[in-house]
Amino acid sequence: MSEVLLDHEPMIRLVISATVFALLASAEALFPRRPQKIGRLVRWPSNLGIVTLNTVLIRILLPTAAVGMAATAEACGWGLFNAIALPGWLALPLAVVTLDLAIYLQHIVFHAVPALWRLHRMHHADLEFDVTTGLRFHPVEIALSMGIKFLVIAALGPSALAVLIFEVLLNAMSMFNHGNVRLPAAMDRVLRWIVVTPDMHRVHHSVHPEETNSNFGFNLP
Repeated sequence: MSEVLLDHEPMIRLVISATVFALLASAEALFPRRPQKIGRLVRWPSNLGIVTLNTVLIRILLPTAAVGMAATAEACGWGLFNAIALPGWLALPLAVVTLDLAIYLQHIVFHAVPALWRLHRMHHADLEFDVTTGLRFHPVEIALSMGIKFLVIAALGPSALAVLIFEVLLNAMSMFNHGNVRLPAAMDRVLRWIVVTPDMHRVHHSVHPEETNSNFGFNLP
């Protein structure tokens, strides 16, 4: 299983990410949450250029990515999940939730430490708020984040499948909760009990520090 996922991981992620992006970009055009003063033609080339640069750099520096690290940990018997025998139906969601918690804590640290905030504020410096904002991160922050994921994966020992699911969810949810999409109020009230919605996360992009330093979640509220 790990070898199959490792071989196909880049294509799986690309297809899912492109599909989610296309759906959200279409929804933004049809049902915008608010009109944008700075159009897509001005912002999107730079935001999507950053995404392309980050993807190429990570594939060059860390070609196996997080799924490869999970396969290595599994083969070597590293981590908590390889030391404790848990049924797959429990180990998989537990690993995904634990990885989400790790990224949540990482997000807090990147706001709290001045040197890291200088990197992360590139994400907050976008003058509009839409699907591409969820992909706009400094290359050094992306590299540091991947290094942190490697350490967490080595310590936890989640399956390659769990890591792939987490990576796909993190990317998709980052695009979703930055989407300039108008959700029906009733739907938003229900969804925010389960996932972070755009109206929940938009507060995190406020110009007021007390609001910016809140709502750190990407996947789970």
